[in-house]
Amino acid sequence: MIDSNIKIRLLKADDFDSVVKIDEKFLKFSRQEYFELEFEKLFQSKDYLPVSLVAEEKDGKVVGFVIGELFMGEDGAFPEETSLEIIGVDPNCQHKGVGELLINAFMDHLRKVGVQKVNTLVNSNDYRLFNFFKANKFSSTKKVHLERSL
Repeated sequence: MIDSNIKIRLLKADDFDSVVKIDEKFLKFSRQEYFELEFEKLFQSKDYLPVSLVAEEKDGKVVGFVIGELFMGEDGAFPEETSLEIIGVDPNCQHKGVGELLINAFMDHLRKVGVQKVNTLVNSNDYRLFNFFKANKFSSTKKVHLERSL
């Protein structure tokens, strides 16, 4: 059931504390430094088009966010493919359609600027997040993420 009291809008620099708080509520630890880097990239670089969104209640309280990166090429063109870096919904607002609203608005926004494909990464043991993305029309690819410890 989608909450009709939720409004989706572009992420603003002023949303920093709300985003960090929602992420911390869910993960039980703070990733403030990570978000400082993300917000710096999104709001201080001229190379990124604003595509990140927040969901807010009528009173203006931010209850969810989706952060994506759309890098503008040297010729001013945007790529046909981009990434969804992180999505978060306040635990008190989950299972109310907020995540679905965010994903749909994010996809609509990207479609308008010519993006044709959105990628994201999910930990292989995070079934809840994997199922969320699958329910929102994401599918597994044949690509495998590899890493090497140093």
